[in-house]
Amino acid sequence: MNIVAETRLIHIDEQGRQHSFVLSPDTPRVTIGRAVEADVSFPGDDEVSRLHAVVEWLGTHWTIVDDGLSRNGTFVNGERITGRRRLREGDSIRIGPKRLKFQEMGAGPDEVTRLASELPTVRSLTDTQRRILRALCRPYKHGAAFATPASNQEIASELFLSVDAVKTHLRALFTKFGVEDLPQNQKRVRLAELAMHSGVITEREL
Repeated sequence: MNIVAETRLIHIDEQGRQHSFVLSPDTPRVTIGRAVEADVSFPGDDEVSRLHAVVEWLGTHWTIVDDGLSRNGTFVNGERITGRRRLREGDSIRIGPKRLKFQEMGAGPDEVTRLASELPTVRSLTDTQRRILRALCRPYKHGAAFATPASNQEIASELFLSVDAVKTHLRALFTKFGVEDLPQNQKRVRLAELAMHSGVITEREL
């Protein structure tokens, strides 16, 4: 039996009451701010900007965006973000003095098993493909959740390959991992995530 995935933002107010905002891909853009029109609103708090941050669904995961919208910044797990950051289960979000928790109940066991059976294994990849995956994932060393995958140029320099060769191998890897249909700006992030979550690349190798 599958467990229904449920994702929400949780906030505890000054009186200790818990407020919960359910996130759904059906509403892929959720605004947070002081304005009463915001989806998650903190009216009357001057440290929260009218439109402070936006939580967006990118087809495979939730992200939080602060493109300089806020006066006092948006923090995830204590670190101020610039631009977009992927949200993960248990992340602590600070908006001015307000704190929210990102809670994401994952897919059920059947879904996890299905995904694992469909992903490539170490044996199904060539040595060069694994070297490219290692280089792609290297910025995530030591669990750096705010990292972004290595660029084609960075991978090419590390492995002494041409950028065109790196692109060719990455296209093959996108297909092998089933991410070729994602938007261009999401493919590399999702490929890195799947490579590490599936065990094809371990943190010890980075």
